[in-house]
Amino acid sequence: MTALDLSRAEWRTSTRSVGNGNCVEVATMDGGVAVRDSKDRHGPVLTFSLSAWRTFVTSVHSH
Repeated sequence: MTALDLSRAEWRTSTRSVGNGNCVEVATMDGGVAVRDSKDRHGPVLTFSLSAWRTFVTSVHSH
């Protein structure tokens, strides 16, 4: 597994975030999506293929 270079990632916070710091941030990148905890910006990052991310978002919206 190779490490991703996220130094140029443009992280976005959900517009539904209530400003209490309990939120995730999302960045799109070539071929995928990265997700991190807004309280721990230097911590672990989860990455997903675009297909997996679309499936997740569709599932969340349907519930």
